[in-house]
Amino acid sequence: MKKNCLFVVKIITVFVLITFGLGISDCASAAGIFYSVNMRYDAAKAVIPAYLKAEGKALNAVISVAEFIDTRQVDDKKEIGRVRERDDTRNPVYPKDVTQTKAVADGIKAYLKKAGYKVADPIVQWDLKEGTMPKGSGKIIIGGNIEELEVTCWRGVFSHAYKTSLKLTIIFADVATGKIIYKSKVESSSSKDDVSFSEEQLGGQLSTALGDAIEKVFKDKDVAQKLKEVLNR
Repeated sequence: MKKNCLFVVKIITVFVLITFGLGISDCASAAGIFYSVNMRYDAAKAVIPAYLKAEGKALNAVISVAEFIDTRQVDDKKEIGRVRERDDTRNPVYPKDVTQTKAVADGIKAYLKKAGYKVADPIVQWDLKEGTMPKGSGKIIIGGNIEELEVTCWRGVFSHAYKTSLKLTIIFADVATGKIIYKSKVESSSSKDDVSFSEEQLGGQLSTALGDAIEKVFKDKDVAQKLKEVLNR
C-alpha cells in the first residue's frame, strides 16, 4: 500500500513540475521576453588547407575586411531568429555585443589570421561597388552580403529542436586596380534536438554555421590562387 502511495505521489509531483514549467513559460512570453546570443566564430580549431597558407610576399601584404551588408528581406534587421515557446508564442533572438554584419567580418578576419595573413584591425565600410572601393586599406579587400541568417528553436517539454540557416555572398577585390577578382555564394545549415535549452545553445548553433560557411569559401583553391596572385605582386 505504501509503495502504491509513493508511486502516486511521484506521478503528481512530476505533473506539478511540468505544469509549473509551462506556467513560467506562459508568463515569460506574455512579458515580451527576448534572447540575446553570441555568434562569434572561433578560428582556433580551424584546419587551414596547405595551399591557402600565407607564404612569400603574402606574409607581409595587408588584407582588409569590410563590414558585411544585411540584405535579408525582413522587417527587423536586428532580429536573427525566433524561439517558439511551449505556449506557441514566438520570441525574438538578437545578437549580443556585436551585430551580425560585424560578426561575419570578424570571423573572416580570424580565419585569415590563422592562415598566416596580415589583416587590418579596423573593419572598413564598403558598398561592394568597384568605384567606391576604399583606398590605402590593403592590397585586397573582402566584403559581402548576408542574404539569409536565422536560428530557431522549438521548445518542447522533454526536448528542444534547433535549426540554423546561413547564406552569404562574399566578394574579393584588388584595391590597386579597383577591380573585383572573385565572387562566391556559400550556404550553411544544421538542425539538432537537445534536452537542454539556453542562449548559449542558440549562439553555438550560429557560430558553428558561420564557421562552416567561412571554411567552405576558403576551401576553394581558386580563392587561394587569386589571393596569392595579388598579395605576392
